[in-house]
Amino acid sequence: MMLAVPLLVACVPGMLVILLAWWLRKLHLSLFVRLLPGILTFITSIILVYIGFVNIRGFEGAGYGILAFLLLPFAIVASIIASKNKGVQS
Repeated sequence: MMLAVPLLVACVPGMLVILLAWWLRKLHLSLFVRLLPGILTFITSIILVYIGFVNIRGFEGAGYGILAFLLLPFAIVASIIASKNKGVQS
């Protein structure tokens, strides 16, 4: 239960971040705008680790830390999707 709940909680915003990065890439916006969802998710995970470690502590703080570390792969995937070039367009 300690791992399942943060995993499920991280999946919903993580998938939204990936879909947002894909949609911004489809719109051919600037690289900074396309990278924003991944950057903001990374910053959010750092803040969650800090809150869980300093302010909350204990088992609930560990839950925040697990949630933060499970958000990191979503941020990385969103950044890769956003920075990928489209190839030759006709």
